[in-house]
Amino acid sequence: MTERLYYRDATLLAFEAVAVAHADGDPLRVVLDQTAFYPTSGGQPHDTGTLAGARVLDVIDADDTIVHVTDRPVALGAVRGEIDALRRRDHMEQHTAQHLLSAIAADVFGWETASVHFGPEHSTIEFAVAQASAAQLEELEHRANSAIAEHRAVDVTFEDAAEAQVRGLRKPSDRAGSIRVITIDGVDRSACGGTHVANVGTLGAVVLQGIERVRGHVRVGFLAGGRVRGHLHAGDQLLATLGQQLSCAPHELSELLPRRMGELKETRDRVEALERELAGLRVRALAASTPPDADGVCRVLQTGLSESASLLRGMAQVAGGTDRLILVLVAAPAILVGAGPGSGLDAGRRLKALLTEAGGRGGGNATVAQGTVPDPARLDGVARELMMGANGLQG
Repeated sequence: MTERLYYRDATLLAFEAVAVAHADGDPLRVVLDQTAFYPTSGGQPHDTGTLAGARVLDVIDADDTIVHVTDRPVALGAVRGEIDALRRRDHMEQHTAQHLLSAIAADVFGWETASVHFGPEHSTIEFAVAQASAAQLEELEHRANSAIAEHRAVDVTFEDAAEAQVRGLRKPSDRAGSIRVITIDGVDRSACGGTHVANVGTLGAVVLQGIERVRGHVRVGFLAGGRVRGHLHAGDQLLATLGQQLSCAPHELSELLPRRMGELKETRDRVEALERELAGLRVRALAASTPPDADGVCRVLQTGLSESASLLRGMAQVAGGTDRLILVLVAAPAILVGAGPGSGLDAGRRLKALLTEAGGRGGGNATVAQGTVPDPARLDGVARELMMGANGLQG
């Protein structure tokens, strides 16, 4: 049986213990007589750190024992364990914030917490309700930060399960005997084995971040403690960078960005119009300078192209509307074809067949088609076959 030191002192980051066994006889799976390492449980990820100098990669709750998975063998006997302080502190902050938010949501809105997840960048609470309004989420965040500002204490007690239930628990416990209860003064009482801060005031702030609907429930993201400070710092850096790039103060971005986006759209529209005009000019020039074959079809092949994809598509579309013209454009690894009326070529069907043979993919309709070939060396063969006409025969 492993004594769980973190139950009574979540701030304990170094401890002495005895390695009493190797789980399944594996020297990389170490069982201690006591540990401060928190195992993955209740949605909270496991601690990391070192054990006798070996890195602790995973911590597994195996009922009465806790298994420490290490990156190299750890011998039985006396050992020293050290917890990664930043990871432990982060988990304490996020888990305490979750209790705070879940309790307020239950008391104020009647929302039951269905599940929680503590992720590496942000955490989530899934509430068993079909919808949540922006006003409700704003109130939830406000009430949580008010409790933080009041520096509500967080206490750990060990109580008989039946007596704890009589005194009130946010969610009934299915365990008998002694249970561990986390109490946020005046806000929450919950049976929980996780690590928590001693006072919600140390969180500094809680920020709700995004909402999504899953399985008929709402899932709300949140940040707490150091993650809020990191989020604010990253936001400040982003605003400063944008301000420098746009030569304005950060507070001017809200006015400047919509104007610049409008200018960008106007520019994009003008470029697209010019590309359509240029596509028409180019195709007409190519057709005019290419003598027709015996069937009166102009066959034009352009290779090694580096123009924009939109310009090349425009050229293929113009060719697809030009009588008795086949235009093949190669811009590795892409190939486009336009086949006008009277050309005798079904562009989509023919190109798809050739691309399949060449290990590529693509298609289109009878007049315009495009695709890609992984091996550029095979593009020339596809292009030559297209130039031969509908059935691969010289017209």
